[in-house]
Amino acid sequence: MTPFTTILTHPGSAHKDEFLACCVLLATTTGPILRREPTEADLADPAIAVVDVGHRHEPALNNFDHHQLPDDAAPTCALSLVLQHLGLYADARAFCDWLEFAEWFDCRGPNVTARWLGVERKVIDQLNSPIDGALLRRFAAAKQLSPGEPLWEIMRLVGTDLFDYLRNLRARLTFIGQHAQIWSLDAPGDVQFSAVTSQVSAPGPLVVFLPRTDPLPEDPSAGLDRYVQEQGLDDRVVAVIAPDRRSGGYGLSKHRDHPRLDFTRIKAESDVHFAHQRGFVAKTSAIDPQRLRQLLMLAAV
Repeated sequence: MTPFTTILTHPGSAHKDEFLACCVLLATTTGPILRREPTEADLADPAIAVVDVGHRHEPALNNFDHHQLPDDAAPTCALSLVLQHLGLYADARAFCDWLEFAEWFDCRGPNVTARWLGVERKVIDQLNSPIDGALLRRFAAAKQLSPGEPLWEIMRLVGTDLFDYLRNLRARLTFIGQHAQIWSLDAPGDVQFSAVTSQVSAPGPLVVFLPRTDPLPEDPSAGLDRYVQEQGLDDRVVAVIAPDRRSGGYGLSKHRDHPRLDFTRIKAESDVHFAHQRGFVAKTSAIDPQRLRQLLMLAAV
């Protein structure tokens, strides 16, 4: 990406797409954010990243507007263009379920987006967060945001978290693929699994087990859900077992709240120190895979 020192976006009402686009850009710079209409000089200067305004999409000049795109173009917002330029868009669409909704909402509005989702229009309003509203109102009221100011720092945190998540998740999925085991809930022994063909050698429900490694990842279970999806096993996996970062044992979780398991059934076991009253997760000090399998069988409904 061509280096830039300043981010510029439009004044007036603020929307999530340019807010998040600015957040992601702040992960790569420490410059200010200006909220005003761009000049021709701004658009010609690659040191100024112009976001969601200017009617130009010129990545080499760091211009990222989508409003000049035809009405029949695929929903594309300023955030889409920034992620594309950073080489993160494909993974963002794969790993950030909220992104496609954000694109539709920004480009098509709430009514069309509701029809696309197949929900009533009021559902869109029910999804509004007071956190979003507070941040966007403060952003809209500002003419300039600079390092050290609370909103600028929050935006940089949001952008850095998203940037790092997308940059690191692919490596995390590779790590899981190298270490994870696929177990059958109903049959003993590891199930042979081919990530190339997404086929397992046993029928019935499956469990993904991630053994403890040294060093232990900061968030041991991060990426497991995406791994299951990528391997085409979403409709077969009923539980995941991953190292518990608070202890030396493991956490057992239902996958997508699958009804086949109820972990309240093992709360009386001596090596189970926590079982949620709704039965979707449990924590155990057990480390022997055979004992973990036994706990799963005891939790089976």
